[in-house]
Amino acid sequence: MGDKGRFVLPPDFRNMVKESSEGRVLCLASHSRFGCLVGFGLSRQLELDAQLDREEEMASRVGREFDREIRENQLFGFKRIPFDDSGRFTMPDFLQSQGQVGDALYFQGAGPSFTVWNPAILAQQNDDWNGAKAACADLLTEAEAKRK
Repeated sequence: MGDKGRFVLPPDFRNMVKESSEGRVLCLASHSRFGCLVGFGLSRQLELDAQLDREEEMASRVGREFDREIRENQLFGFKRIPFDDSGRFTMPDFLQSQGQVGDALYFQGAGPSFTVWNPAILAQQNDDWNGAKAACADLLTEAEAKRK
């Protein structure tokens, strides 16, 4: 977290989101399984309807109840957050709480979405996250060295 309580979207993610959003709009939501946030650009909205249809069809095939309205609200309940040319953005308090955000963020992934972690929460994840944990630890070490 920098001045004025703002975070910075790293350049690689910033460029991806700008292309996806045709501008500077970051979409953030609480991740449904992990103690982090999920981020994406506005173009992902187009894929969410198709995902909703697939999930409903799969539930029907296995005889599981599916509440389309609830799932639709979960999928489309993301917050649109503007960011400046340098990638700085202010995160709403409710997202900081849901993502267990501290004073640092780690961005992981590529593709239609990515995860946004509090490094301490990421460090508690199982071995499936070892690559992300190692990369995050390296970035934290670099940041600390720059501060000194």
